[in-house]
Amino acid sequence: MKQEYITIISKRVKKKIRTADILYIIKSEYLSLIHLIDGDILQTITPIYELKEMLGDDCIEVKKGCIVSVSAITNIKDKIYLCNGEAIDFTVRRRKAVWLEWREKQKLMIDEINGQNLPRTDEEYHKYYEICDKFPFAFTDIEMIFNEKRRAVDWIFRYGNEALAELEGVPLKEMIGSTFSSLFDNMDAKWLRCYERAALYGETMEIEEYSPEIDANLRILCFPTFPGHCGCILHDMDKLQSMKYENCFGMAETDKKNRNS
Repeated sequence: MKQEYITIISKRVKKKIRTADILYIIKSEYLSLIHLIDGDILQTITPIYELKEMLGDDCIEVKKGCIVSVSAITNIKDKIYLCNGEAIDFTVRRRKAVWLEWREKQKLMIDEINGQNLPRTDEEYHKYYEICDKFPFAFTDIEMIFNEKRRAVDWIFRYGNEALAELEGVPLKEMIGSTFSSLFDNMDAKWLRCYERAALYGETMEIEEYSPEIDANLRILCFPTFPGHCGCILHDMDKLQSMKYENCFGMAETDKKNRNS
């Protein structure tokens, strides 16, 4: 089971950190700097190799002295792109190996989410997926609705985290237990076909498309969970791009101030 917390000593104080809050850890001289999703950076003398052992399959070593949370990664290209808009340099000659390790550990994360015994109530769904509440990305479990020809025609939101509510612009109390068509006026068939393949045929798919329903470009990883259900991890690519520019601008301003001081 995924380790929910790790304990470190930071500035002589024992701290308990949610693993889901960790973006990446980088070595700086004799310290390890733990970068968190809320922007905080914790310093610890715990060596990075020990932190890597604590996190296990939750992280990837992308270069010497730098490990990154699997759940924080949105894409790997020329750099490693994170859910907060940051981009981390890595050893390019290891790109294929890093990409394959990310996909394998992402699959392990999905397998951990995947279920066997079908929950019966909203409370049971939430209890089952409670570990996903604080994920730094939007996650939902949807139950597909099929017609007599076994074609998906709609879906019901059975679980969602706060990141999903923010992305969709709908409070969770309104979303959970509701069909998509009751919440949104239009439905693009491309979503139905992808979710249908995951729910019926056990396929894991990644799509990147514009969503007119919420006016955003989305990258969605969908995969089977319970029978007739589909799990979806969603990233708002427009928001990530905006955060990326903000981070670049912030670093440029910092460099400018340092040169002038």
